[in-house]
Amino acid sequence: QVQLVESGGGLVQAGGSLRLSCVASGSIFIINAMGWYRQAPGKQRELVARIASGGITNFPDSVKGRFTISRDNAKNTVYLQMNSLKPEDTAIYYCNADVIRSGFRRSADYWGQGTQVTVSS
Repeated sequence: QVQLVESGGGLVQAGGSLRLSCVASGSIFIINAMGWYRQAPGKQRELVARIASGGITNFPDSVKGRFTISRDNAKNTVYLQMNSLKPEDTAIYYCNADVIRSGFRRSADYWGQGTQVTVSS
């Protein structure tokens, strides 16, 4: 089994910053892409940021220029640095990873439990 655990969520004022972390653990052979998604009440879950194993990143326009994603492959950890936060960024943020488990031939998608980010005006 593979576990993803997020941390770093909390309450911040608009314009502030927050740094989320996600650590993957378990019987991991290779982690391909890692990413962050978010879901606000009554809304669809949406991609926030994604980073490939080689470092190529992807962001939607809503966060581009404000958020950055990075990873530490030695620690099986992905980070989301969120700057210039807006109230509309308020959501539960979920970590995602495409993982090949030790002894397996194919990858599978894994999700964390989520961490709440609340941005006040």
